[in-house]
Amino acid sequence: MKKNIYFASDFHLGSPNHAASRLREDRIVRWLTSIEPTCAELFLMGDIFDFWFEYKTVVPKGYIRLLGKLASMSDAGTKIYFFKGNHDMWVDDYFTKEMGIQIISDELVIHRGGKSFYLHHGDGLGPGDANYRILRKIFRNPVCRWLFSILPPRIGLGIANGWSGHSRMASSSVEEFFLGDENEWLAVYSRDVLKKQHYDYFIYGHRHLPMIVDLGSNSKYYNIGEWFGYNSYAVFDGEELSLKYFEKAGD
Repeated sequence: MKKNIYFASDFHLGSPNHAASRLREDRIVRWLTSIEPTCAELFLMGDIFDFWFEYKTVVPKGYIRLLGKLASMSDAGTKIYFFKGNHDMWVDDYFTKEMGIQIISDELVIHRGGKSFYLHHGDGLGPGDANYRILRKIFRNPVCRWLFSILPPRIGLGIANGWSGHSRMASSSVEEFFLGDENEWLAVYSRDVLKKQHYDYFIYGHRHLPMIVDLGSNSKYYNIGEWFGYNSYAVFDGEELSLKYFEKAGD
């Protein structure tokens, strides 16, 4: 019986190169195949691609195995949600038209199994990083999107792929460290939200470090990590939310 809800983010397909991305894509498809018998809903919570832009009749080449798997799952009745991340914020309506996937631009609040969930990719939230929040507004501005769209796809996607090659996930030396309950900025943001509205769970990606932080007031923050090294995800079975790892010892 399909009753589980799965959450995953930060696949960053396309980075750091085609060969590494293909291996990661194969692993992700294996994971999707493994959860398919129990998956009622799938939340892909941003930065699924290291870059994505949809021209009117052109989309980025590649990722056919992932897209085919998602199409198959959607056709079989699994509800799929795709959150815009800071790397794939220019997703438009291609996934909706072709696969029935619902696109989420910012936060989404859901209620399942008597629990409330606050969902967001995680970019631009919490203290600090004011420069990125300004940049985010610029990139999400329709004028900026239109200006990029007038570039021929070969040039536009070439520029984007070059920029993607310099992202933090293109470097194998990047390592994330837990900053402590009081200093993790998404935990700080979640506690501010709790002052106005209670949620049982806050779920984010973006941070690239799997973690569970007790926020007090019967609320927890989950970061679902990334798929370069952790292969981490969360699953809600109707009663409890768990953080898990795919193809890892002890999973």
